[in-house]
Amino acid sequence: MNETRDLIIGIDFGKKYSQICYYDRKAEEPRSVPVKVGSSLYETPTCLCKRADQDAYSVGLEAEYFAREKGGFLLDDLYGIAAGREPVQVAGETLMPWEILARFFRGLLKFLGVMDVVHNTKSMIITMETLDAVQVENLRKACEMLGFPEDVYSFLDYEESFYYYVLTQKVETWNRSVGWYSFEGNHVIFRKLVMNSGTKPVLVRLEEPVKAELRETPEERDEDFFKFIKETLGTDLYSSIQMNGEGFDQEWAVKSVKLLCYQKRKVFFGSNLFAAGACAAGAERLINRRLKGYHYLSRSLVLTDVGMDMRVMGAPAYHPLIEAGSNWYDCKASCELILDNVEELVFIISKMGSTEKKRVAMALPGLPKRPNKTTRLFLELQYISQKECQITVKDLGFGDLFPSSGKIWKETAQW
Repeated sequence: MNETRDLIIGIDFGKKYSQICYYDRKAEEPRSVPVKVGSSLYETPTCLCKRADQDAYSVGLEAEYFAREKGGFLLDDLYGIAAGREPVQVAGETLMPWEILARFFRGLLKFLGVMDVVHNTKSMIITMETLDAVQVENLRKACEMLGFPEDVYSFLDYEESFYYYVLTQKVETWNRSVGWYSFEGNHVIFRKLVMNSGTKPVLVRLEEPVKAELRETPEERDEDFFKFIKETLGTDLYSSIQMNGEGFDQEWAVKSVKLLCYQKRKVFFGSNLFAAGACAAGAERLINRRLKGYHYLSRSLVLTDVGMDMRVMGAPAYHPLIEAGSNWYDCKASCELILDNVEELVFIISKMGSTEKKRVAMALPGLPKRPNKTTRLFLELQYISQKECQITVKDLGFGDLFPSSGKIWKETAQW
């Protein structure tokens, strides 16, 4: 590793295996980090072991060794744990899901060989197959527990990691459509990355996935995949085909590979797609900014602008809180405000691409009765899904004259 400061890190937190990458600024590309010294092994099992001989934790291959040979306590369903809120018993110790994740990520980060990785990290992006409100909450708390500031870490699902992975490669591999085959055992999923070049910025999206099941024997498996390729690629023009996952092997894919490479299509198979994509996303956002003219239409995209009419520095003004166009797990805003002859909050809502605005009120039942302009509130908005925004309002009081009542109002809005 040729740099230890201002690190840009990508982590693929997978169901069975996980990986970690860092961005090589000299080569201008993500580099996979080996999980075993002197090897080219980049995947490590997604598991954590509480060692029996000392109060310490190991991850991956080392975790499996200590569990098998030294009687350690093994946790091998970290992905499932990340999706829950219940505490977990670990060798007599009760840990919350985010505490377990923090220990796992700490172990992964050690593979970088950097002494103070938190202090030296500029960006860390964790990618998972999907992201829901519970997973995001646990990931956030794990990152906070490790000491990462909120503006350093962020999250992506696999589809968006794929977008960044593809569009940070050579242009000739993505200037037309890109096909993506993802294998898992006997199942294969196809997605097509398409671009609308007639818009500014160019809108990029992944079409709905198409699934197929492959038979077991090599000849039948090749026949099934060959048929699936014909159905999914059709006569469309593709710059490249990307492939990943367990279940594909050139030993059986004789006819299939020939069809994949038809019309000189470039075909790539790799296991580091998501970690490298997350790492490339961090580099793109921080230093490269080569994709300014492109906008990825994520399934997690928030399509609503949220703001309020306020008096700012004595003059009436519209104050934006959340702007459309970001993923829901990145949409968070807060501010303090003083009520002026009102007993409710009114939000101004508009859909992306529309000039129509609507006003949505939030009642504050039990609001303390005080003279005008002596009620100060803290307002926080945080999306918990693509369509649901959690609103939290706290009464802050007004100095020593009117102490806080401690009241908190919460509401989940679907704009």
